[in-house]
Amino acid sequence: MVTFQQKILHVVKCFRRQWPLFSNSERTTVCGADCMLMTLQLSMAEVNKQYHGDFTVSLSDVLETWDYLLHDKLELYENMKEPENYADVKKAYHAFLARSNMLDLIDIYQKCYSLGLLAEDESISPVQLLEFISGVMNAQESNGSVLSTPTQIKRQDQEHMKVTILAKKSVCSYLSLLVNSKDDLALAHILNIPDRGLGREAFTNLKHASQERKMSIFLMATSFIRTIELGGRDSASSLYDPLRAHVKGLSNFVNFFDKLQEIVGEILNTR
Repeated sequence: MVTFQQKILHVVKCFRRQWPLFSNSERTTVCGADCMLMTLQLSMAEVNKQYHGDFTVSLSDVLETWDYLLHDKLELYENMKEPENYADVKKAYHAFLARSNMLDLIDIYQKCYSLGLLAEDESISPVQLLEFISGVMNAQESNGSVLSTPTQIKRQDQEHMKVTILAKKSVCSYLSLLVNSKDDLALAHILNIPDRGLGREAFTNLKHASQERKMSIFLMATSFIRTIELGGRDSASSLYDPLRAHVKGLSNFVNFFDKLQEIVGEILNTR
């Protein structure tokens, strides 16, 4: 019997094998639930800045719009109130995915289904996908697990699990950025892992500079460091001014990434 996790994995593998049917780039990456939620939050903040001049959004508004977006994309129409500026948020959400060369899990599932790429025993209902992405299914599985009771999970084990998850997420983010240099979310996660002194201010400055230049954040960082390396610190134009305070950290990041790309380049089958 095929488990639900295996069905989700098969959908992703189907996308990988048949990528020309989904995208014009082999380097397009999959945006899972966490990534989708973060993309939505950033999109809502962008729209909020347009209307109110403030690049912030409340958690309650994000969760409300998240629930509506999932139902809307999966065409599970219920008696739900449309969130404020939803059309603009949805447009910004898909524009962000396009700029980042990503497709979300719902788009991939719907394309697989419409093209008849899924066997009958591999099919997933929209309700099942909604529960998976929103975390309902994972919660149900956890509640049915022997390990779910607090008395059976030691605090030390919980901390170890958190560190393991963070480590896996960091490795996956590096791999994702190696495949898809436009993945700004992956870059946001690993820019300061390990610690390079590149906090929120550095990322914000990079993001603003990349928007002005209409390029990915990764390309913005490498372009800035290459300019510095070729002509010295004074050669950077005024556009780079906010980034000058982060030269050391950005140089560390770019050079480290260069080494990773060299390692990948030495592998015969990079897939």
